[in-house]
Amino acid sequence: MTTRTYPTGGEFILSETAPAACFTPEDFDENQRMFAATVSDFVERYIAPVRDEFEMKGNTALGRDMLKAAGPMGLLMADIPEAYGGLGGDKATIMIVSEGVAWGGSFAVTHGAQAGIGTLPIVYYGTPEQKAEYLPKLATGELLSCYALTETGSGSDALAAATTARLTPDGAHYVLNGSKQFITNAAYADICILFAKIDGDKFTGFIIDLKSPGVTIGPEEHKMGIKGSSTCPIILEDVKVPAGNVLGEIGKGHHIAFNILNVGRFKLGASTMGGAKMTMKHAVPYTKQRHQFGQPLCSFGLIRRKIADVNAHIFVAESMVYRTAGLMDAALATLDKAAPDYEKQGVATVEEFSIECSMIKVFASEALAHAAEEGVQMLGGYGFCSEYPLERFYRDERINRIFEGTNEINRMLVPGMIMKKALKGELAFLQAARAVAEEVTGMPSFVDPHEPGFLEAEAQQVAGMKKVILATLGIAAQKFGMGLKDQQGVLADVADITIETFACESALLRAQKKAARDGEAAAEPMADMVRLYTNDAMEKVATLGRNVLGAACQGDELRVMLAGLRRLAKHEAINRSVLHDRIAQRAIDAEGYAAG
Repeated sequence: MTTRTYPTGGEFILSETAPAACFTPEDFDENQRMFAATVSDFVERYIAPVRDEFEMKGNTALGRDMLKAAGPMGLLMADIPEAYGGLGGDKATIMIVSEGVAWGGSFAVTHGAQAGIGTLPIVYYGTPEQKAEYLPKLATGELLSCYALTETGSGSDALAAATTARLTPDGAHYVLNGSKQFITNAAYADICILFAKIDGDKFTGFIIDLKSPGVTIGPEEHKMGIKGSSTCPIILEDVKVPAGNVLGEIGKGHHIAFNILNVGRFKLGASTMGGAKMTMKHAVPYTKQRHQFGQPLCSFGLIRRKIADVNAHIFVAESMVYRTAGLMDAALATLDKAAPDYEKQGVATVEEFSIECSMIKVFASEALAHAAEEGVQMLGGYGFCSEYPLERFYRDERINRIFEGTNEINRMLVPGMIMKKALKGELAFLQAARAVAEEVTGMPSFVDPHEPGFLEAEAQQVAGMKKVILATLGIAAQKFGMGLKDQQGVLADVADITIETFACESALLRAQKKAARDGEAAAEPMADMVRLYTNDAMEKVATLGRNVLGAACQGDELRVMLAGLRRLAKHEAINRSVLHDRIAQRAIDAEGYAAG
């Protein structure tokens, strides 16, 4: 095992986290709350007055105006180091911005392409000269950027890109030819982070001036949703790019692409979580105002169930996002900001949490999908009509399960990255898996290792979930060996077990921290959501565990493993109706999402 003095990705599987060590939204400081207010103010001042023109009529040019307005308000510079005109914000603050811009609808996509994937490659991989030239102007919005990786023949398989780059005989320029597809902000961006293969095989990043001769921006795509965001192809025909505009190392463009996508997934998790809150803000008040059979909709049990389930999913997603932001900030705090390679160390540190980033992207995007689905249903026929925003939310949310690597790809990444860390000695996963295998196949223990405490039953369930991860992925790795990578059904089931475990533990720690700080009574609203979500998650984990074991084992071995799984996934029945009622009432009183 590698010796570390800070947390690393995937570590939650093998160890217990003290609630006090878990960062939560209740820990936001005054500056962070001020930033959240600034984002909200921006949405009201610059987006709300033109929302219909932007969202429904698809006037994508307004996105450019919005970015130009966002720059002076500091909303494009959170990730940019102070030395280059930025704020050098911590990850929690950056997630607050990502969550807040979700209330701007399509602008969340526009903003992410500029402040995230269109800027971070230069922050992390640019030369000092490139940083000095571009970052101050990107921070203010003087320069607008975009990110071009996808091609017509390469989406998830990014390294199959066909765009080429050839060095001129004098070594002064590269000549690029090819095309890129689905490029956000392409219609009005000044520069582009673009990937091409030098000499047909060295996958490399470039900073492209989109005003260069030979660059053609194709027409806007006609999309199902996010109609306010600009999405165009970029065509390159003998485009001359200065050799000094190579980004990072030649042939190492995949490091840039994958690491930037990793950060993009994390930000998208925060943004989709914010979108789910926005959905509740529009759906819940309607259920109070609309009457059927002489009663408001919100008085009916099945409507209250919908409200409660969506609220609990948002609470869990929010807990995951800010817990991970805290983990990253704790790890980054161990680095020397004055070191000349600080940014390089920083991106490597963030990369260590790629497991969490993929899990958050999957969970939060699917939580938003659930929120939009249930929101439309709460409004009934009106939810299907464009005069109500739920219709747009329903269309807009769909892209999030495709953006930044599809949810299928991200599910494959989760167990793959766990095994990679295990084989590199960064996680003692294999040893722990063997220990759990012995426990599962041996005699049951009747010794309770836990001290009774707040949400004790849920804490024991989370501990059981962690053992299910170890048991299922461990036996699958043993049975399938190198062929495990081809067992996509097994890998997806293990990924979902892992996601549910991290989700439940994040919510549990948040509630326990609240109880320790303010008393158990004050934490009861959170505890209700933990109880509801953990119970449902354990049912899912038990089913997924059986699926994995059924694929990897047979006969007596399968029977023994299933008996062990039943012990690990044991949980008592709860009164879900009572929990639904209490959680829903808090959301109804708040007319939207209620964390407590």
